[in-house]
Amino acid sequence: MEAVYSFIPGDAPVLVTLPHAGQLLPDGLAQRMTEHGRTLPDTDWYMEKLYDFSNSLGVGILRANYSRYVVDLNRGADDGVLYPGRPSTGLVPHLTFSGQPIYQDAQIPDEQEVAERTDLFWRPYHARIEQELTRIKEKWGWAVLWDGHSIASKIPRLFEGVLPDLNFGTNMGASCAPELARALGAQAGTLPHYTHVLDGRFKGGYTTRHYGQPGQHIHAVQLELAQTTYLESEGEPWPLSPAKTERLKQALAKFLRCALAFKP
Repeated sequence: MEAVYSFIPGDAPVLVTLPHAGQLLPDGLAQRMTEHGRTLPDTDWYMEKLYDFSNSLGVGILRANYSRYVVDLNRGADDGVLYPGRPSTGLVPHLTFSGQPIYQDAQIPDEQEVAERTDLFWRPYHARIEQELTRIKEKWGWAVLWDGHSIASKIPRLFEGVLPDLNFGTNMGASCAPELARALGAQAGTLPHYTHVLDGRFKGGYTTRHYGQPGQHIHAVQLELAQTTYLESEGEPWPLSPAKTERLKQALAKFLRCALAFKP
């Protein structure tokens, strides 16, 4: 089995996590999935490319290598509900975001398999986050966790209408200091090519909510990108737009510099 995650260490007080960028599947799993499920349509495409500048800023990057269909690293191990009243995508999803089956008939993982996947993939990833945040906090006195995501701009089953381009989540202000959220919003407001929102449809998943503890000097922000900001089109094969990508990377660098400049 290949490594659960890839990690590039940094020396700054910021850690970037990319929990849904992976596309690997354990041996034998693809044969149990539907043809559509095997295309992994809900992947956060090209996140490692969008954030490949991070280490030049001294920022560490933790990237999941396995697909979110194996286990969703941005949900709690207890599979608790993140958005009451909305369809739940699940710790081990059975349906795609659009509602299509991921597995063939009688191939959906049972409770034992879910527990095994949680132990094998979820726990090592989160153990590494905890280890790195502890190290950063010991060095700097504080830490900022930046959880990077992307999603199709229109998914009627999950949300109404069209997403803003940049969706910042701070668990309604509970996961980071207000001055950091304000700085990010002010920076986003200077970017004429993008719309943005704070704590709109996406308020932050498990990672943001669990690790963001400003009272303990750990601040967490989720940024959910609408994939129209960097893809030519949002359908298979999800072609990357070089021009859009370069412009978006410049924006992301400005946001990370805001996080680097933050000092509680």
